[in-house]
Amino acid sequence: MAVNAERLAADIARIARCTRSPGAGASRPTFSPAWREACDHVVAEAIAAGCRSSTDAAGNIHLRPAALDPAAPVWLAGSHLDSVPHGGDFDGVVGVVAALECLRAAHDEGRTIPLETIIFAEEEGTTFGLGMLGSRGWVGTLDAAALAGLRNADMENYWEAGARHGAMATRLVAERLDPARYLGFLEAHIEQGPGLWAAEEPLALVTGIAGRRQYAVTLTGVANHAGSTSMQDRRDALAGAAEAISAVESIAGQVGPRVVATVGRLTVQPCAVNVIPAVVTFTIDLRAPSDAEVSRADGLIRAAVMAAAARRRLEAEIEETERLPAVALDAALAERVREAAARQGIAALPETVSGALHDAAILAPFVPTVMLFVASRDGISHNPREFSRTADIAAATRLLAETIRGTPAETH
Repeated sequence: MAVNAERLAADIARIARCTRSPGAGASRPTFSPAWREACDHVVAEAIAAGCRSSTDAAGNIHLRPAALDPAAPVWLAGSHLDSVPHGGDFDGVVGVVAALECLRAAHDEGRTIPLETIIFAEEEGTTFGLGMLGSRGWVGTLDAAALAGLRNADMENYWEAGARHGAMATRLVAERLDPARYLGFLEAHIEQGPGLWAAEEPLALVTGIAGRRQYAVTLTGVANHAGSTSMQDRRDALAGAAEAISAVESIAGQVGPRVVATVGRLTVQPCAVNVIPAVVTFTIDLRAPSDAEVSRADGLIRAAVMAAAARRRLEAEIEETERLPAVALDAALAERVREAAARQGIAALPETVSGALHDAAILAPFVPTVMLFVASRDGISHNPREFSRTADIAAATRLLAETIRGTPAETH
C-alpha cells in the first residue's frame, strides 16, 4: 500500500493549528471548539476517502468504509486528539492520522480494507480530571453515573459537555463495545521516551503497558511562629513532606530499572513566609511494568511516608485515588505484527513496555490489542518541543497496513 508521507505531515500540521494557545503548543480540551475542529478535519478526510462517520454514546468517533458490510468484523486502529495544556503536536495525533492514512491509501488504490479508525474522547484526563474516559465508557468500566460526576473547567459534566458532540448517557449501555465486531485493536503512538531515538530506531512493538497507582497524601502538623518556635518544638508539615518526597524518588530506583514515581502537585497551608506550614498535600504517581513491582513499591512508599510523619510528629493520610493493573498485550497479534515487519524487511523489530497509559490498556481486556511506538526526539512529550520524524510515522503507517493485509473481508 502506497502510504503518502506528505499527506501525513499535512494532517499533523493542520491539526496543530486547532488549539486554544496558538504559538504556545497544543491545547485541545475534549469537546472544546479546538478539539471539534481537529476531529472535523479527520472526519472530512475519511468521508472523502469513501467512509462514513458515527459517534458512539461515550463520545468516540468511528470512521469506517461505507462499502463494508456493517456486520463484518474489522480491525480497529486510532488514538486521541485531545491534548494536555500547551502540549505537543504528535501525542495521540500520530495514531489517528496513521489509521486515517491506511483508509485513504486503500481508497486511492480502489480497495476497501476491513479497518475502522477511532478517535477516542478524553484520553489525557486534563479536561475532566480522569483519563481515557471515552474508552472506559465504551467498554463499560465507567458507567453513566460515574461520567456524570466529572466536570470540566466550565463546570459542565461529561454528558453536558459531550451532548453537542454526540455523547449521550441514555445510549451508553446499548452502544457498549461488542468484541465480536473487532478482529483486534492497533494503536500507533509516539514513544514519549528517549529509548528509540537514542538507539536510532524508528519503531518498536509494544507488548505491555505499565501498571499505575496514584495517591493523594496529606500531612498535618501545627502552624506556628517561624521566629519564636525552636527547631526541636516544630511539627512542620512541609519539612515532613520534603523527606517523604525524597524517599519516594529513591524507592522507585530500588524496586526496578523501569519503575518510576513522581510527585507532581503540592499545596501548602497557610503558605506564609513567616509561618511554619501546618498542612501539606501532595500527589504520587507510581508506575511499573509488573503488578509485583507496583505492589512492592506501594508498600515501601507507604512505609516511607508514615515514617517521615512519625519522626516529625505529624498526622498522615494516604488516599489511593487510582489503581490500574499492568497490562500484557495480545501475544498472537504481536506475532502478526512481527511477521508483517519481516515482510517489510525489518529483521528485528525492537520491543518494549509502555510506561505511559493509553486507550490500548482499556481495550486490551476486551479485544486483542497491541501498540506501535514511533521514536520521539530526545523523549520530550507533553511539551511544544515534542517531535517525531515524518519518515518514522510513515513507517508505522505502512506496518499498520501490512499487519491487517490479507484479512478475508478486504475487497477490491
